[in-house]
Amino acid sequence: MSELLLHEAFLAAAARHPGRVAASRGGESVTYAQVAEAVERCARALAAAGVRRSDRVVWRGETHLDLVPLFFATAALGAVFAPMSPKLTGDEARAVLDLADPRLVISGEGYDGDLRLADVTRSPAASGIDRAGRAGPRETDGHVMYFTSGTTGLPKAIVLSHRTTMIRALSALSDFPTGPLVSMFPLFHMAGWSSAIGPWLCGDEVVLADGGGAEDLVRAIERRRAHSFYAIPAVWRRILDLDLTGFELGSLRRADTGTSATTPELLAGIHAALPRTTTTITYGSTEAAGVCRLPFEDVRRKPGSVGPPVPGVRVRVEDGELWVRSPFLFDGYHRDERATRAALVDGWYRTGELAEIDGEGYISIVGRVSDMIRSGGESIAPAEVDGVIATHPAVLDAAVAGVPHDDWGEIVTAFVVPRPGASLSLPELQRHCDGRLARFKVPRRLVVVDAIPRTGATRQVQRRQLAAGA
Repeated sequence: MSELLLHEAFLAAAARHPGRVAASRGGESVTYAQVAEAVERCARALAAAGVRRSDRVVWRGETHLDLVPLFFATAALGAVFAPMSPKLTGDEARAVLDLADPRLVISGEGYDGDLRLADVTRSPAASGIDRAGRAGPRETDGHVMYFTSGTTGLPKAIVLSHRTTMIRALSALSDFPTGPLVSMFPLFHMAGWSSAIGPWLCGDEVVLADGGGAEDLVRAIERRRAHSFYAIPAVWRRILDLDLTGFELGSLRRADTGTSATTPELLAGIHAALPRTTTTITYGSTEAAGVCRLPFEDVRRKPGSVGPPVPGVRVRVEDGELWVRSPFLFDGYHRDERATRAALVDGWYRTGELAEIDGEGYISIVGRVSDMIRSGGESIAPAEVDGVIATHPAVLDAAVAGVPHDDWGEIVTAFVVPRPGASLSLPELQRHCDGRLARFKVPRRLVVVDAIPRTGATRQVQRRQLAAGA
């Protein structure tokens, strides 16, 4: 039986669509034929540097078009591609490297490594990879490693196999190209790669547009005549603050979002600005891939929901926590059996998310297990309060956290970034929350801040950091 191998699937797409643009960034682009040829050169260069099956190859640098052939070349050798955030401090980077234990570190300009990216991707062309005496990759081999923060601050590494990645991609694959996808995610992040694999396998263009502001993203949509664009709610809000009437965005058909609270007001704003688009809201994680999806026809009918489980996914709620079972799950954390045992229980993945399921099977994420605020004996999910505060017209960004209190254990504290020229008082905020939240959930304290601390590309709120600074 044929193996599900990622690089083979990409090369099949390249054979079908050799002249189509595979990836672009700024004013540069590469075709499928060019990437396929570069995959061969990269694989030979990596093999010459000693990379073998199951070795880890760490990438450290900014997003670059040459990463596309490097990604598939490591897969062709059976090695594991491990992109590391260039934003890490020296100590953080050392912790990641200790965990990955790579054969090679390949670096971009301004970063230390064993080889420069150009040394690998621009190496002299050669015919074929010398596989004498070496077994090729199997579908159960890892092909990519993603790093995520652990509860103790030390990194965790998630390795995905060829088979898992292929099943994830095939579950939502189009038969034919539909048009370019603009990606706001950097290529050290899981979402940067996972959002691109499906389009690549069916012959579409992926526009790598991370690192810029809202206007840069809109210009990328306009310039490449994009069909699809996904942005987290915070980025959508910045886009909607622009005057979009001067841009030609008629090609856009999908304006999707997810990962954090998505208010009805935000969705209404997207469709007022982009009336020819549809929006789906997706919830998932690196460990579980897509778990739920709220279709366009339910966006107004099910405000606050992330939808029912996607096909092939089973869910249940245990003590308020969402558990997931599906063929898309990761196999475990690299060299961390304790974390793996805690996350995977009898084939179910414990998401760490607090969830509610309605009578139709639609799921709402109401917070994180570790983020729960305990005040006066009551349990409060911060995300629920965040969503109400975010609807105040004076609020640009906001989040709540539990701050220690002698009488209440913790009190709900709102950290707010006001809109330019606006101001907000605690009594005004409390009046806004009255009727929208039970009284015990209403913030008892307001702290005005310059920014809400968030993690990486997914922008999850770092509530402990907020509480520690209060």
